[in-house]
Amino acid sequence: MLFTILRGDGDLMTKITELVFYIIVIVVSFSFHEFAHAFTAHLMGDDTARNMGRMTLNPLAHIDPIGFVVLLVAGFGWAKPVPVNSRNYRNYRKGEFLVSFAGIFTNLIIMLVSALILAFLAVCELKARGFAVTHESITFLVFRVVPEAVPQQLFTLFYFFCFINAGLAVFNLIPIFPLDGSHIFDLLFGKLLGPKVIMWMHRYGAFILMGLILVSNFSGFSPLGIVIQFIGKSVIKLFALILGAIF
Repeated sequence: MLFTILRGDGDLMTKITELVFYIIVIVVSFSFHEFAHAFTAHLMGDDTARNMGRMTLNPLAHIDPIGFVVLLVAGFGWAKPVPVNSRNYRNYRKGEFLVSFAGIFTNLIIMLVSALILAFLAVCELKARGFAVTHESITFLVFRVVPEAVPQQLFTLFYFFCFINAGLAVFNLIPIFPLDGSHIFDLLFGKLLGPKVIMWMHRYGAFILMGLILVSNFSGFSPLGIVIQFIGKSVIKLFALILGAIF
């Protein structure tokens, strides 16, 4: 992602602005993701994360240096896992599911809010230009044309918030350890697969994950990226069409 920005169109100041926005969005999104895990664990009866100073929005408590660098370079990365003790949950299965899903849910909420703001900016831009709000005009404006009536920086900032959080949500849903999706997968299918299979997945999950990231980046083909783009663009267009009909 870092090299994509640097190789992209625009002057040096535009690239620097995009890079700064990209880093800000990553830091904020990671912080909210990890805070959601810690806060939900607290609600479920486990204060391990809270006692270790992880129930905070301070990014310094959550950013993993290696995961942050990998995310900058490859487009996918990780933060420091929030420490929890599932034995403290008042209801183990409910607590394990909600704590695991909390970060994903938070990223989805940020994505939806950002998509709504982007849609509003797109509708304002189209109205200012005298264009009808249609599926084609939204696609043309949001993804191909530099806006004139609305500051480009606002588009860029919320574009990053929308698609990075869509990426974090989809990426963490992958049922490979240590991603959040693996804990949900274990809850749903652990008994069916048996402890040996689950232990194998936990032992080699990180290597499988890194292999998939490397293959995706070197091959230039990312099924995950296609899914993320489809979700983000579809939500923005839907919101824009709704807002266009209202206003």
